[in-house]
Amino acid sequence: LKHVARLAPAPCRWNSGLPVNIGVLFVPQQEAWVVERMGKFHRILEPGLNFLIPLLDRIRYVQSLKEIVINVPEQSAVTLDNVTLQIDGVLYLRVMDPYKASYGVEDPEYAVTQLAQTTMRSELGKLSLDRVFRERESLNASIVDAINQASDCWGIRCLRYEIKDIHVPPRVKESMQMQVEAERRKRATVLESEGTRESAINVAEGQKQAQILASEAEKAEQINKAAGREANAMLVKARAKAEAIQLLAAALAQQHGNAAASLSVAEQYVNAFSKIAKDSNTVLLPANTGDVTNMVAQALGIYTTLTKPQTVKTQDEMPPAHEDSRSPATEMLKAEQGSSS
Repeated sequence: LKHVARLAPAPCRWNSGLPVNIGVLFVPQQEAWVVERMGKFHRILEPGLNFLIPLLDRIRYVQSLKEIVINVPEQSAVTLDNVTLQIDGVLYLRVMDPYKASYGVEDPEYAVTQLAQTTMRSELGKLSLDRVFRERESLNASIVDAINQASDCWGIRCLRYEIKDIHVPPRVKESMQMQVEAERRKRATVLESEGTRESAINVAEGQKQAQILASEAEKAEQINKAAGREANAMLVKARAKAEAIQLLAAALAQQHGNAAASLSVAEQYVNAFSKIAKDSNTVLLPANTGDVTNMVAQALGIYTTLTKPQTVKTQDEMPPAHEDSRSPATEMLKAEQGSSS
């Protein structure tokens, strides 16, 4: 029985059969043949022409150095928030050391598959359901690192791990769908409110700009008016006023000019009382309103004080004349007093 077991073909790694030692062997590219001499590891045949001793040397293992794809069966895993998921994946492996892959582990494919499943369950237990869908790349990277740390002594390196499908329970799936719909409605409401706000802001900005432009236009119009017709009118009024003042000064410089001015001031002073209560209910009157002569005398005194330098100059220039002690102004005052009484 021992002889039969020794002559039985050894299990093949990813190959249908082992080549027979006929002395001259041709090893294909990207394959490694492990040779044992009298039951002990002898060497690894390189791709190309190789020579072996028949009956003494035997090809024990054939390892493929190509990248190998392994399907990880579907398994159950519980997340951090106690949601049960059904998840499967795909492993991408490569044999880096044919000696370790042959003698380090009995079945590398089964060992790596089991390690991927256990690592997946442990990594999913650290994440909530929402983070599982968001952090699939980081989850794949964590599984690859965990597999490489354990499979280093097996001569196998895990290149990458990809999650194929994640199956969620029906009730959880319905709640997730409701959450997605609520989130979309929320986003639609927010977008609509933002659109309304932007519209109101745009309308307010438009009204503001319109008011600014209208005020600037009105300002420019007023400036043009002031620079045009109003300026010319003011110049004409100023010139007319200057000519009137010159004529009045010339008239006052003539004979009996002071009497005429006194009469005009007295008339304006008396007429002012007829308009004093038209604009307001509050009336301020002097204490001696009944004494018209005294008020007129006060007005004439003020006028005489203002025109005193001009009067003195006029009297110095004119020759002395004998006039009546009663001036025409005094006679006019008495006449006004008699008429008022």
